[in-house]
Amino acid sequence: MKKYILSFLIGGLALSASAQQARYVVLVTIDGFRPDFYMDASWGTPNLRMMKDSGACARGVNSIFPSVTYPNHTTIITGVPPAKHGVYYNAPFEPNGASGQWYFSYDSIKVPTLFDAVRKAGKRSANIIWPVTVGAPIDYNVPDIWSPKLKTDRREITAASTTPASLWNELQEKATGTLEAADFNMVKEELIMDENVARMGAYIIKTYKPSLTTLHLACTDHYEHAEGRDGHLVRRSVAGADRALGTILEALERAGIQDSTVVIVTGDHGFVDLKNSFQPNVILAQNGLMKDVKKDDWKAQFFSVGGSAFLHLKDKNDIQTLNQVRQLLNSLPAEQKRLFKIIERKQLDAIGADPNAALAITALNNTTFGGATTGAIVKPAKGGTHGYYPDFKEIQTGFVAYGPGISKGAIINEMSLTDIAPIVVQLLRLDFTTGKVPAGILKNN
Repeated sequence: MKKYILSFLIGGLALSASAQQARYVVLVTIDGFRPDFYMDASWGTPNLRMMKDSGACARGVNSIFPSVTYPNHTTIITGVPPAKHGVYYNAPFEPNGASGQWYFSYDSIKVPTLFDAVRKAGKRSANIIWPVTVGAPIDYNVPDIWSPKLKTDRREITAASTTPASLWNELQEKATGTLEAADFNMVKEELIMDENVARMGAYIIKTYKPSLTTLHLACTDHYEHAEGRDGHLVRRSVAGADRALGTILEALERAGIQDSTVVIVTGDHGFVDLKNSFQPNVILAQNGLMKDVKKDDWKAQFFSVGGSAFLHLKDKNDIQTLNQVRQLLNSLPAEQKRLFKIIERKQLDAIGADPNAALAITALNNTTFGGATTGAIVKPAKGGTHGYYPDFKEIQTGFVAYGPGISKGAIINEMSLTDIAPIVVQLLRLDFTTGKVPAGILKNN
């Protein structure tokens, strides 16, 4: 008996000294999250700054390519880039024209995720509008989904996709009150959506205490698209996201699990202010390579995703057309060539981007890409965007974490979104093959 007690005490001491003493993890993304939101005191983020001072943070987090929402969120929960997990863009490339459907279904993911690992461990998980989660193995799941025909009212399709089926009404009854269309959409009145996402997450945390809870706060991205990196509505949305984070922190206290929970806040990409919009498909159309995609009359087309565009060939072995596209790009006037650079297939392989693209272009000098096939090649643009090749500071996202096992006062100079899954795996002691945790984030690591 004494030997058992001694062994238990020694084991307990080892556990308390390790990063593995956490029983719960809350993983929050702020869409369009940037390090200056917590490093610069002029932003209204007291909760984020408290977390930074009480835990660990990064000066910059590199996203994957393209630096857009769905692929990056999938990388966060898998630890691998798009070439492995299969979510290449927000919406799949559709050669005969976009249908408006995004990668909503969990079946789009080709590798195991943190949700799989939590279920395998016999633990519970919860989610509020994390991308690519329709049909996911999540115990309390409100997935990110909307109808392309009715973007301003996503309540019905969300309710139909929520599991368990009773959860949608339960959340309105217990957490948010009856939701109107404007209370839960991504088009209008978006500031209130972050708070409603947080209220839902807070209720689930207090009531069911899942081991892993994921939440996606989308408002900031919306207003950075409208105003660029700074502006009145951008600052309001950042403060609103911080208030939503406060709702989650309060829920942990009320649930009595604050001391055993790690809260991680990260993002998917930064933002770039815009001056120009470049239309690469105009060049292809003018040279007979893209005549009518709806009639399947094309040889090459660029799939534009904001700060980058990926070249798809109708025949993947059509080297002649690929070389023609390269020649067309390289022969443009100097004032147009300065607006982009070519990312060749070898570089796409190295970063783990869509294996089906022949090459890509990433925008430079405050430029975005459009999908037009007629009109001017270069047009004026305003606001902000993302999607760029992630090799510069403005497109980096952020990372803040605090709780048991997180080093206090640690500042990581640079990390990657592929580093998030390993942190969660180690904290929750999951059976999951992934990369290494960056040095300095976890105690004794």
